Formats: sequence, C-alpha cells, structure tokens
Amino acid sequence: MPGASITEQLDERHYKGQVRVKVGPAVAAFAGSIEVLQLDAARRSLKMVGKGADKAGSSASMELEAVLLPAEGGRCTLQGQARVIVSGKFAQFGGRMMTSVSDMILSQFAETFSQKAQALQGTASVADTSGAQASPATTAAPAAAKELNALGLLWAMVRNFFAGLFGKKKA
Repeated sequence: MPGASITEQLDERHYKGQVRVKVGPAVAAFAGSIEVLQLDAARRSLKMVGKGADKAGSSASMELEAVLLPAEGGRCTLQGQARVIVSGKFAQFGGRMMTSVSDMILSQFAETFSQKAQALQGTASVADTSGAQASPATTAAPAAAKELNALGLLWAMVRNFFAGLFGKKKA
C-alpha cells in the first residue's frame, strides 16, 4: 500500500506496521497491527484486517480481500474489495470523499503490485537451449512510496469529477 510499511513480524499471521499520510504540509503517522485472516496459495487469495491510530486520536481500520485471477496471454487480474472505517480528523472529509480516496489508494496499490510482479517475472532465471547457466534479468522492483500524498489524491479526485461532468473518462 502507498505509504505503508511492516515494522515487525510478530508471528506467521500477525504484523505491526505504520502508514504515513500527507495532506498538504501536515503529515500523520498511523501505527497499528495487521492480521492475515486467510492466505490460500492454491486459490491465490488473501483476506486481512488492519487497524491503527495516530498520536492525535484519529484511527482507521480496513478489511481487505484480494484474489489473483488468470487472464489471457499468461497474465493475471488482481481483484479485491476493501472496507475502510476512519474516525477523528480524517473522518471530517465525509463518506463520499473518503470512498474516493480509498479507491485511489487501492488503485495505487494495484499499480505498484503490478509493477513489482512484472519486476519479479523479469528477474526469473531463464536457461538457454545450449544448457548454459541461467542468468537473472536486471529489472528492479519500484520503490514503495514513503508516505501517502493525500493532496495528490484529492487533486486526482477533483480532476476526475470534472472530467465526469463533461463526459470524459477518468484519468
């Protein structure tokens, strides 16, 4: 997730982490926990819940379900849904805006996931037909964002809103 990091693994299914959110010059850091409720390698599915709070008293929780589905051309589709609950100063933005922000965060997550998956595929060793040693590709995975830039998300929401008013597709 953009701005999110795992700070400690407690056991196989429990982690501690943090999420940094930037709104203009203000930065909030949510510290919390993540629990992997279900991880099914055969079905390529994941269900997890995360909860956190910042020092100013705001809190957030998210339930996330995701699955990788096969697609044409050896590709896959990441499909999922999340339920996010926010309280405190970030809840003042209102439900519609928070839904849009959550959707954009998940879109950023999907894009980052796609880039990292492609980078992993590029680093897979491939043996040539002569039987020579395999050599790894040099594609590196993109670095994760250090913090979630909510101002950038809000700008994208405004742009998409006006594009929708005038019949243009979302950017």
